Formats: sequence, C-alpha cells, structure tokens
Amino acid sequence: MQIRSRFCSHWLAALLLSLTFWSGLPGSGHAQEELRIATSYKLMTLDPHYANLNENTSLLSHIYERLVYQDDRLDLKPGLAVSWRAVSDRQWEFKLRENVRFHDGSPLTADDVVYTIERIRDFLKSPSGGFRSYVTGIESVSAPDPLTVVIDTKGNIPNLPLSFSSIFVMNRPAQGFQTTEELNAGRAGHPPVGTGPYTFESWSSGEVLKLARNDDYWGGRPGWPQVTFRVIESPAARVAALSTGEVDLADAIPARDVASLKQRGARIASVGAARINFLQFDVERDRLPGVTDKSGEPIANPFKDALVRRALAMATDRGILVDKILSGYGTAAAQLFPGGLPGTSETLQPEAPKYDEAKALLAKAGFPDGFNLILAGPAGRYPGDGESLQAIAQSWARIGVKVQPAAAPFSVFNTKRAAGDYAVWYGGASGEAVDIILHALLASPDPESGNGALNFGHYRNQAFDAMLARAESIQEGPERNKALAEATEFVMADQPIIPLYHFHHIVGYGPRVASYAMHPRGWTTAMQTLAATE
Repeated sequence: MQIRSRFCSHWLAALLLSLTFWSGLPGSGHAQEELRIATSYKLMTLDPHYANLNENTSLLSHIYERLVYQDDRLDLKPGLAVSWRAVSDRQWEFKLRENVRFHDGSPLTADDVVYTIERIRDFLKSPSGGFRSYVTGIESVSAPDPLTVVIDTKGNIPNLPLSFSSIFVMNRPAQGFQTTEELNAGRAGHPPVGTGPYTFESWSSGEVLKLARNDDYWGGRPGWPQVTFRVIESPAARVAALSTGEVDLADAIPARDVASLKQRGARIASVGAARINFLQFDVERDRLPGVTDKSGEPIANPFKDALVRRALAMATDRGILVDKILSGYGTAAAQLFPGGLPGTSETLQPEAPKYDEAKALLAKAGFPDGFNLILAGPAGRYPGDGESLQAIAQSWARIGVKVQPAAAPFSVFNTKRAAGDYAVWYGGASGEAVDIILHALLASPDPESGNGALNFGHYRNQAFDAMLARAESIQEGPERNKALAEATEFVMADQPIIPLYHFHHIVGYGPRVASYAMHPRGWTTAMQTLAATE
C-alpha cells in the first residue's frame, strides 16, 4: 500500500545529475535554515479543536501533539501517553510521558488532558466536522496524579485510545477556557501553545504559516530551524513554485505533472491514501437547487429514491477517473477505505459501468428521460477533483442525466455546501479507522453526540446506526472487523454516497530535501522531511 522515498546511493546520483538544473533557480542558494513548503491546505484556524479537517490537523500537528499516534500502518503508538489500559468495560487509564513541557515552559500534566477533553465536550461549539464525537461517550475524566488520566465512559468504548489519536492536547490556562477568537489572534492575543516540535511564529489566514524550531522538544531537536507554509490552492501554481525553486516541497501534486517534474529534477514520493473521495446526495429536502426536468422546471428531490442513487452509481465510470485523471495514482472504490484494511468488506468491489441497467433503473424510478442537475465540487483541493466532475458528467449523460459541473475554491464550496446551495456534490473524507468514517459520513446526524459530522446529505438509517453501534461495542479484532464489514455492505446497498476512488497522496521535493516519508493520512509536515546535507 505504501511507497516510500528513501535516501540512498541512487538518490545521490540523481541529485548530482539534477544540480545543473536546480542550482540556477531562485532560492537554491538558501542555507538549510528554512524549509519552504507549498501546501494545498488552507489553515482555517489556530484552534486545534475547532474543525476536524486535514488542513487544520496537518499543519497544527507541528505545534500540538496527541496522546496516541498512528504510524504509517495506522497502528497505535505512544505519543504524549506512554501507555494505556482498560481498567474495566467503562474505565480507561492513560499514563503520560515524563518531562514534557509546553512552549511556554509549563510542564505537561494530566490536568491539561482533563482541560482538553472538557473544552471539546462542554465548552466549544464547533461546526460540523468538529471533535465532539470523540468525547461524547466520556462520562467523567480525572487526574489522580500529575501523570495519570482516568476516563470513565457512559458505555463500553473498546476503541477509545483510537479517538485520542485525533485530539490535540492543550495546556490549561489560569482560568476558564480559551476561545477560538483568542487563539486566532495569534501573537496579538493568546498565541497557540503546545508541546510539539515547532513553535508558532505568525499566521496570515489563507496565506502563510511560519514556525520556529522548539529546541527543547522532548522527542529530539527538529531538523529544520524554521518552516514556512505557503498556501497555494492552485495545483498548477504549486507545481510551478516547486519547478522554479521557490519552495522546497509541494503537496497534492497532480498525477499528470509527475513525469514533467521528474524530468526537471524533482523527486516524487507517494502513498495510497486511507481515505475516500465520493459523491454525496441531499436526501432530506423535498426540493433541491439546480435539479429540474428536461424542460428546466423544478422537480421533487429524485435522490430520496434509492433506485435513482443506484442508477447514478451504476453509470459512474471509475476506471476513467483512476486511469485517465489520476494516471494510475489511485484505486477505484466501492467502500470507504481501500480493501484489506481492518473493517473493510471483501464482497464490495468496484464494477464497470452498466449504462443500460442504470437507464432501466431510472425509468423504474419515474425518470425515463432523465433530468438535469448541477454537480458541485471543490477545485484544486483533491487530486483530479475538477476533472472528475467533467468525467462524471459525461458518464451520466449516457443515461439521460444532464450535468452542469460547478467547481469552486474549497472555502467557497464549503460555505455554499453548509448553506444548502447544492443538491449533489463531490467530497472527501479521511480518518483513523473505517468505523470513524462510517460514523462521520453515514450515521444519522446528531449535533449532541457528534454523529454524522460529515453527513451533509442528512441520510438517516436506524438499522445501519444499530449495526454500527453493535460493531463499535466489540473489542478490536476479527469479530469487530467482520461486524464493520457487514454494516458497510448493508449501508452501501442503499447507496447514500457513491464511492469514487482512493487517490494516492503525491508530494514533490527539490534538492534541499533528501527524502520525504509519506503517511497514508495525508499529512504534510516538516517532521516527515529529511534535509539534504551540504
């Protein structure tokens, strides 16, 4: 599943060959002091608990840390917690790492973990995509001593440690809770203070994040004294910045640009993503924007009918998306995670389009001539997103569904989706495990519990909710994985979303970087980057 780029003799040879090209580029004379990264991730906030989106979790992981860490196989490893154990079905104990300090010099204690959980659970009112679902099952949390955290749960939560692989630990202030507004004020107010390998320097929202090395980091001195993230949402602009030497590393490289970058001396690292890109339907409202009959008159919401959803899934050519748009840097999808990972189904396999059968299903649902719709999606956020909208439009046209693609920058798209401006849209989701994504994407929305945080289509299926709850009550292992696979098979038969593909994360880097270790969660961090020696 994973392809790593390693520092070896082949790299040295390639580097010598490429120096002729790179040495004449702007910025190539920089000393190994600053790592310059062009990222597609537009940091929304300096609050680590506000929105559970990759752009926030990836960039803020330089400043903040988690109790538990997932390695490149998604296995749990010690982070700020060195160990954890289930004391009973409803109680967990975490032991914290000794001699860890926050950037302000204060020591990490169990009370900081208590504050973190209480801030998310009781104080912060985050939007959809927040972290509350990770802590709603917690009845109480206490600190019997400075390095011990005891968590009592409302029920049996066998995978509670997994939840803490997504929660950043904050330090408790002198009084009250820090607000999102205070954190976003940066230096002017209450700068973000974590235990991570880098400290906060400055932030221009949507433009630049600057970090400085934490020389007192418990895990060892970071390799780069300074790190600058430049937000470049356009894929072409990121590729250009890497090609001209303006940056040392660029993430979310389009597959179509890999060959030309290699020809110009760049190195490439890629890894299969533990994520899903999909189409999601609004199945709740009676009328939807942009959905009309062939004469342009509004019609009742066709996506309430599972036959329509199945017909569109059957008419989606995933092979073209993977082979042509992703240039093979991805795999066709029939479920939420790539097959073979824990909790996935062996039964669900992507199929070639069946246009005649799809057209027959549409006719059975009352749409023999099809209908018109607007298909929305972000532009430049995911590999192949805009092109995928065009390809899907061509596929659906073959069964009489006329599609108008509507791609917009993610910030615009996200705002409009939240406002209900879309009827069907392209999206993406990643997470720690299959059940986490099932909960966020397909469970019935419940703001109090945090279930359905990414279920923007408001799909509700009580039978599926019960199957998922049962699976999550089982201890980690084959029985739990089997129950999750069965729940997945059940809900995908109803087709509330159309899985499209699992793309590969692709990163390009120049001669000042010796190697880059990819992670399937798609994080872009300085910690994954090894500096070339001069």
